[in-house]
This record gives sequence, C-alpha cells and structure tokens, in this order.
Amino acid sequence: MGSRWEQQPGGSDGPLPPSWSFDPYTPSPSPGDPHAGRSAEHPPGPGARGSDPDSSAPGTVGRARGAARTVGRGAAATGRATAKASVAGARLVGRGTKAGTARFRAFAGKDGARNSGLAGLTEVHAVAAAGDAALTIALASTVLALPVGQARGQVAIFLATTMAPFVLLGPFVGPLLDRFRHGRRWAIGGSLAVRAFLSWGLAGLLDGSAWLLPVALLCLVATRAYAVARSAGMPLVLPPGVTLVTANARTSIAGIIGMVLGSALAAPVSRVGPEWTLRLTFAIYAVATVLAVRLPAAVDSPPPGPEEGAPEPLLTGWRRRPEMPGRVRATLAVTSGSRVLAGFLTLFLAFLLQEQPLAGLSPLAALGLVVGVAGLGNGVGSFAGNRWGDLAPGRIAGSMLLVATAAAVATAVHYALATVLVLAFISGAFGQLSRLCLDALIQHEVAGPVQARAFAWTETQLQLGWVVGGAVSIVLPLVPELGFAVVSGALAAVVAASVVIRRRSLAAAEAPAGAPGTDVPGAAGPTRHTGPG
Repeated sequence: MGSRWEQQPGGSDGPLPPSWSFDPYTPSPSPGDPHAGRSAEHPPGPGARGSDPDSSAPGTVGRARGAARTVGRGAAATGRATAKASVAGARLVGRGTKAGTARFRAFAGKDGARNSGLAGLTEVHAVAAAGDAALTIALASTVLALPVGQARGQVAIFLATTMAPFVLLGPFVGPLLDRFRHGRRWAIGGSLAVRAFLSWGLAGLLDGSAWLLPVALLCLVATRAYAVARSAGMPLVLPPGVTLVTANARTSIAGIIGMVLGSALAAPVSRVGPEWTLRLTFAIYAVATVLAVRLPAAVDSPPPGPEEGAPEPLLTGWRRRPEMPGRVRATLAVTSGSRVLAGFLTLFLAFLLQEQPLAGLSPLAALGLVVGVAGLGNGVGSFAGNRWGDLAPGRIAGSMLLVATAAAVATAVHYALATVLVLAFISGAFGQLSRLCLDALIQHEVAGPVQARAFAWTETQLQLGWVVGGAVSIVLPLVPELGFAVVSGALAAVVAASVVIRRRSLAAAEAPAGAPGTDVPGAAGPTRHTGPG
C-alpha cells in the first residue's frame, strides 16, 4: 500500500485522479481536520502546483505578500543606512577638506604674507599646479609620453620638439611681459585662461588630429609665460622679514600640494577617458584664472615713470639678452648643470635599463623607481629651501653642485641600484634648490623693466641644458661606467665655469662695498642687502 498521497479517496490503491496532485510544500492534513480532503472536492487556485493557472490559492498569495513586505522593509532599512553612511562620509570629507584648506591658507599667509599679497600668489600657483598635473595625466600617453623603448633617432626628434616652444619664450614672450608689467595680474590670468581654452580644445583633438602636437606645445608656452610673470611679480609682494628664497620655496611647496590634489582628481576621471580629464583641466584652470585676476594690485609693477624714458619697441633688440650680474650668471651655470644631469639620468637610464636591468627589476619598474626618487628629492629641496632661506643663494647652489658631482663619481665607480637611487635623489634636490636660488638672485639683482626677459632667457637656457643632457645620453654607448664618468666630467666643468664667472665678476666690480650688487643671504628683497654670497 502506498503513501497517503498515492491513495485514492476511497481507500484503494490506484492511479490518482486528475484533481489530486502531490505538493511537498502543502502540510499534511491532520486527523479531524475539517479541511481534510478539500483538495479532492475543490480544485486548487492559481499558483498551486499542477493547477489551473486561472484558479487561486489564498495561502500562497499571503506568504508571497509577507515575503514582499519583509523584502521591502529590508530594502528601506538598507537605504536609510546607506543614506546615513553617505551623509556621514560627506561630512567627514567636508571636515577634512575644510581643515586641510585652513591649514594651507595658514601656511600661505604666515609671516605677513596675507597682507602683502604673497599668500594670494601662492594660492593661485597651487591651483595652477593642479591643472598642470591634470593636463599631464590627460596627455601622458600621447605627446607627453617619455620615449622609452624607442629608437635613438625618435628620441632626438622628441628632444627637438621639447625645445621648440622656448624659441618663442626668450625673444618674444619675455619682452612682451616686460612691456605690460603694470598689468601683471592680467598677464598671469591671461596665461591661465589660454591654457583653459587650449585644454578644452585638446579634448576634441585626441582622435589623431594633426593639431594635437601644436596645441599641446602652445600649452607649454603658456605655462612658461605664467612662470615668468609669476616670478617677476614675487619681489613686489614680499613681506618684511621673508627672503626671496623662502618665498619661492613656499610657492614651490604649494605647487607640490596642488600637483598631488590635481593628480588625485584627474586619475579617476582618466578611467572614463582622457577627453574628460582635459575638461576637468579646463575647470581647474578657469578657477585659477578667476583667482589670478583677483590678486592684489601690489602684484602689478607701477606704470613706467618719465625717468625710464619711452619703452623699447617690441621688435627692436629682441635678440639681445638682458645684462645680468656675475653672481646671477654663475648660479645660472650651476642650475644649467642640474638640468644637464636630470636630462642625462632620465634618458640614459631609459636605454641602459633595457639592456642591463638592475636588481632583478623590470626596466619600466626600475625607471619608475628612479623617477619617483628624483621627485622625492625635488620635494625635499623645496622644504629645504624654506628652511635654509636665510643662507646665501650662491653658496646653497654651489654646495649642491659639489654634492651632485661626488654622487655622480660614486655611481661611475660603483654602478648599482643604491648608488643610482642616491644620485637620483640628489639630482632632484639639486635641481630644485639651485632653481630657487637662481630665481631669488634674478628677482633681487636684475632691474624690473627687464626682469621678465631675464626669466624668459633663463627658462630657455635651462631647457637647453636638459636637452643637451638627453642628447649626450643617446650618443654614448650603453656602458654605465663610461656614461656616469662623462656626466661627472660635465659637472666638474660646471664647477670650474661657475668659479671663473664669479672671480671675473668680482675683479670687474668697481662699486664700493654695500652698493647694489653685493650678494644677499636669501636675497631678502629688492631693497635689502645683507651679506656675501
């Protein structure tokens, strides 16, 4: 005899009637249940297993409604919890952003910098650096890509391309900025607005347009023009008691902070597409433009007086470099040496690590490590300049040149990962510190009417130093001892050249002690002279 589910209502075994079906989800009827056998008398409703879909089962519908209510309550609770967590997270981020902004503004405005206008210039530079970082990320795989693994002829073309914008900078951009130095705020804001416009335009040129490279190079020209205008305005907003080296170092630190924030914003956007990163760049530059035109009027030079005479026509004397004192020329030679070292390290190691990997690292990983350590040295150089700002700029730059030369010699004698990383770190710090010192000396010792021109020619010569270092790296055989011996010799030649320039300038000096032109610890400002360099 089968189970009760297989038994006919009459009690005999046999096939089940069509209206009787087995549902394991339906509880067994208990003895005395008034509803026992109801399935045999009444057909099941819709939803019952094996039933007519037009019929109905109230128990199943009730359970479904209960489950739906439970799921709804769970979803509502989850939504409320998610909303509370989002609000709490937003509040936490907001508090952190507010606290970070307050600390940055306090850093930028200390020592009277808020009242003098230096704080505003520092904040503009932080936002501009954020835009530069976003632009670099957007173009990292196209025109700004480092030529790793390419033929040496292609690298030579890359070097020539990076030099092209500077052909315009010294002869044309510098004199133009000097001519309109009484509207420097608009020059700074205009260079930022041009970059914003070009960034938006670049977003539509990433499909292989022939205009991509020219527009990117125009961005580079605008970037250098901004740097020239900002550096020329620095002495005018210098608060009492702060040296030019310290002021330049603070601005550089603000730039590092801006680059970090800009990279943090651009990196996730770049996953969507580089064109959206460029649109983000446009927005950042637009903010910087507004901040620039709102700078205090102290950033502008006073209008030229009658004692200066008529301004020099833009198209006459454009090939003539401005006269610079001996200490400026000596420090320019030292800073050019730092650029030669940086260009050599970047490209020579890019080729060398392909042939001779270091410490089992892949070539790309090793090169990335070297570049990262050099960037760390650059940041340390900025903080060191902020601390050592009271020292003589010439002495700081000369000391770093000697340290870099010793590190290059050590790398030539013992080529290993440790010595290469030490040299990269020193190279980054050397380049940053020497540049801070050079800017301070130009700001202090070069006359205001030609100061922008001096900065423009300086930018051109420093870029030429980087190109020369890179060119040396692509003509040498890939022998590490030979390569680093050559760059060590080049740095030693820079040491000798800077000493000769300084001695000749001292011998030719006819001004009495204390007259304008004596060296200034930290280049304290355009009116203070506080010691030898």
